Amino acid sequence: MTNKIKILVAKPGLDGHDRGAKVVVQALKDAGFEVVYSGLHKTVDQIIRVALQEDVDVIGLSIMSGAHLPITEKVIKQAREEGIGDKMVVVGGVIPEKDVQKLKDLGAKGVFPGGVPFNEIVDFLKQNVKHT
Repeated sequence: MTNKIKILVAKPGLDGHDRGAKVVVQALKDAGFEVVYSGLHKTVDQIIRVALQEDVDVIGLSIMSGAHLPITEKVIKQAREEGIGDKMVVVGGVIPEKDVQKLKDLGAKGVFPGGVPFNEIVDFLKQNVKHT
């Protein structure tokens, strides 16, 4: 049994760019988090299934495709339907400034556009994750 915060870093949809996600995964591991990486091209169903199976504290979506609004909405809706609506959802990737508040309004607790320093992501997670 571990007392580390456990994070799923997921690459939804047809987005084939995962270098940034892999760098974030390593930074989170280096900061002491337990991290599960989904691999590329995951459906919302697959992401939710992994979140359930791995009993993660955080679902992190790495989205470079521009589909961050509908994907985030679907993930949060399905998480609620599956009884894990209490899991924190965070989103990173190519996120225009105009969409940051929209993502938060959908239920994303943290939004990290490209270029955000890793320590800001780590600090946010350490301060905001309810870990059981």
